[in-house]
Amino acid sequence: MIEAKALTKRYGEKVAVSDLSFEVRPGIVTGFLGPNGSGKSTTMRMVMGLDMPNGGDVTVNGQHYRDLGWPLREVGALLEAKAIHPGRSARNHLLMLAQANHLPASRVEECLDMVGLSSVAGQRAGKFSLGMGQRLGIAAAMLGDPGVLLFDEPVNGLDPDGIRWVRNLLKGLAREGRTVFVSSHLMSEMALTAEEVIVIGRGKLIAQTSVEDLTAQSSARYVRVRSAEPARLREAIDRAGATTNLDDDGSLTVRGLPAAEIGQLALTLGVALHELAPQSASLEEAFMELTEQSVEYHGETTGAPA
Repeated sequence: MIEAKALTKRYGEKVAVSDLSFEVRPGIVTGFLGPNGSGKSTTMRMVMGLDMPNGGDVTVNGQHYRDLGWPLREVGALLEAKAIHPGRSARNHLLMLAQANHLPASRVEECLDMVGLSSVAGQRAGKFSLGMGQRLGIAAAMLGDPGVLLFDEPVNGLDPDGIRWVRNLLKGLAREGRTVFVSSHLMSEMALTAEEVIVIGRGKLIAQTSVEDLTAQSSARYVRVRSAEPARLREAIDRAGATTNLDDDGSLTVRGLPAAEIGQLALTLGVALHELAPQSASLEEAFMELTEQSVEYHGETTGAPA
């Protein structure tokens, strides 16, 4: 388990993390979400003891990272894919870590095989692509077979097959009872991977909840309705205070009125329904709604060139 209590980090006048408290539980994949500059990487660095907090505390299984006897055996992390000596081969990089942590050399070969780098294990890591660097970083995180794992943007640079491989790896590690904490900007991937999410903005906690509850609470959810008399039904729904849109296929998108009330309204009107389907918001829609006021870097929207 990872536990943060009132965690605060400042760089001069800049507050990167502010009074942040959360728990990352074993047995599930926990996604760590937030806009650029929200403090995700800083928080992960504090978990790993690379940055010291100005206030609050963060522990791994009840201990500070610096107090762990054999840290690589208890906590594995991928925080920067290219944090590897460019002149070392992939095998020698892992072998150095294994020797420093009294791990057998056979574990190096197991991890290289796990991430699909056995065929290039003798090549210099400095020549690796970003995706290959990510795979090597994951191998290093897994080297000590730890129970707690942190991954910061682990699918950057990976092709679709590699992304699916990481997704299955993370979910498999969680099923083994490990604590898996992963940040990503790919909301569609987090929706497929994480069971719970921690959302922060401007260094503050916005929400910690399940993906299912987060999307269910979003105002972006709606009901899709198909009817034999869409115009008549739409007029009645509008009078009931909901908002409707008539889609190109003739269906209605209804927001602000639950499916049961729409069905009752149709029954009262004597209008036949062909479809009445509640639609949850996507994780991306729920995330954008939650963090709308916390985005630090906004781009301008411009018209198309003439």
